[in-house]
Amino acid sequence: MIQRVQSIFLVLVAACMIGLMFFPIWNKVDREKNEKVELTAFSFEHTKLDIETKEINVLSEGQTFYIAILALMAAGLALYSISRYENRLLQMKLGALNSLFMGAVMGLSVYHVYQAERMIAPLEQGNYLISFYLGVSALLFNLLSNRFIRRDEKLVRSADRIR
Repeated sequence: MIQRVQSIFLVLVAACMIGLMFFPIWNKVDREKNEKVELTAFSFEHTKLDIETKEINVLSEGQTFYIAILALMAAGLALYSISRYENRLLQMKLGALNSLFMGAVMGLSVYHVYQAERMIAPLEQGNYLISFYLGVSALLFNLLSNRFIRRDEKLVRSADRIR
């Protein structure tokens, strides 16, 4: 039932989690050494630009596809939760599980940021990019959807008592 407020928030959760997979999460640039470290949901790369040949050399890289898998699972769970509108208690449980998935996405992202932070220019700070904020937004939207699901459940229970 898409016209319910919590359903709209759950769609926003899914959109944020899917969007997280297409944009970079974090990067850091050292202009003196012409080096760059970038973290996405699928990988992180430490590259260096060779000024003379204009060639980009990959110094190190790693796979972080498990961030994308968790984000995809969170998006799927949010969409599945929309279809369970008849059973609000199940929806609340799914929302709690979804919070765990999204917390794992954010926790892994921050872990990799701290690992990559030491690769170049340890005194300078990197930049959190749009995907990091999409993850935070998804957590907020999930919190709001759970609040509205709980409010609906209380309303139904109070109506049952009146009968």
